[in-house]
Amino acid sequence: MNRGEATGLDVRLMNVATALLLAVFCALMALAIARWVGSQAAFALQSITVLGDTSHSNVPTVRAHVVARVKGSFFTVNLKHTREVFETMPWVRKAVVHRDYPNRLRVQLQEHQAAAFWGDESEPRLLNSFGEVFDANVAEVEQEGLPRLNGPQGQSSAVLITYRALEPQFSAMNLPIDALELTSQGSWRILLQGGAVIEAGRGDLEELSSRTRNFLKTLTRVVARYDRPLSAVETADLRHENGYAIRLRGITTVSDAKPTP
Repeated sequence: MNRGEATGLDVRLMNVATALLLAVFCALMALAIARWVGSQAAFALQSITVLGDTSHSNVPTVRAHVVARVKGSFFTVNLKHTREVFETMPWVRKAVVHRDYPNRLRVQLQEHQAAAFWGDESEPRLLNSFGEVFDANVAEVEQEGLPRLNGPQGQSSAVLITYRALEPQFSAMNLPIDALELTSQGSWRILLQGGAVIEAGRGDLEELSSRTRNFLKTLTRVVARYDRPLSAVETADLRHENGYAIRLRGITTVSDAKPTP
C-alpha cells in the first residue's frame, strides 16, 4: 500500500468515527431533551378518563387504585404497565390505554360478563361469556339463575359450550339445568333445578347431545306410564348402549341394556 492509499483510508476511518460520534451525541441530546420535556409540569399526568363497561367498576375507586401505581409523565408513562394495572381490577377483563395530549390518559374498559358460577360451592368463582374463569365478589353478580359449572383445570370453555348446547333441550321440557360437571374421568353429570341427577356419560358434544335428546324424547311417556310428572325424576343413567336407567320418586325402573364402561 502506498502512502496515498494509506492517507485515503485514514480519512475514511476518521469520517466514519466522526459520524458515529455525531450520531451518539445526537441520540444523547435527544434523550436529554425528552427527559427535560417529560419533567415539565405541563406534561405531568393530570387526569385519567375511564370509558366503556363500568357497571361493576366504581370510576373514582378505579382511578385511585391506578394512580398510586402509575409512574411517569404524559411522554414517559408505560402504557403496557398501566393496562396491566387496570386489568388487575376484579371485574375488568380488558383495558385499552391511550394518551390524550398534553397530560391525560384515556382508558376503555371491557368488563367480564358473568355467564356461570364455577367450581365448588365452598370456593365459588365466576365464568365469563368467553369461558374464562375470573375472581370477583359473587355477591355483585346481577344476573339471576346462573348455572354452576365445574370441571378440570383448563376445561372451563368446553364446559360452557356443552352447557349452552344442552340447556335448550332440557328447558324445552321445563327441566332447566342447575349445574353441569365434567368429572376428572371425563364423564358428564347434569343436575336439574328440581334436584334430579343425570349421569350422561362420556363422549364429544355430538354424542352427548344425541344421548340426552333421545332420553328427553321418551321421558314423558316413561313417567306417564307410572302416573308421575317429569319433576318426579330423581336420577337417570344414560350410560347404556340401547337405553337408560331411571329412578322416579317412589318407583324404580331399570332398562335391560348393559351400561357402557
